[in-house]
Amino acid sequence: MKIWVDADACPVVIKEILFKAADRTKIAITLVANHHVRIPPSPFISFMQVSSGFDVADDEIVKRIEANDLVITSDIPLADEVIDKSGIALSPRGELYTKENIKSRLNIRDFMDTMRASGVHTGGPPALNQTDRQNFANHLDRIITQFKKTQ
Repeated sequence: MKIWVDADACPVVIKEILFKAADRTKIAITLVANHHVRIPPSPFISFMQVSSGFDVADDEIVKRIEANDLVITSDIPLADEVIDKSGIALSPRGELYTKENIKSRLNIRDFMDTMRASGVHTGGPPALNQTDRQNFANHLDRIITQFKKTQ
């Protein structure tokens, strides 16, 4: 298992949780972004900068993931592609995307895009809160624990 992070929009607090998890579990984490992202010195944490452009980081992640890799993203189309490649997708809010829920999440996303395109102001997601951080950390821990059991 390798952990990939769609780092362009990943909150700092989530990155910090991931950095601690990488060192604690010795699982490799790669942050992918189209701008420089600071990472702590660690043999388990790396950064890959991609060129600017629509979905360039997403495409790079999809190209590189393997079955059972974990991808941290709030990008629902990316999560769908990860699941199609037998990967695991987890949002920074701790929502685990699955085969059972990803299509409905895509439909909602597409509906909201249509609403915004027609001029309706839909607002953005609420700020990340302590519950979100805890949900993320708990899901991450469960995924890593499950992976370690299968090794």
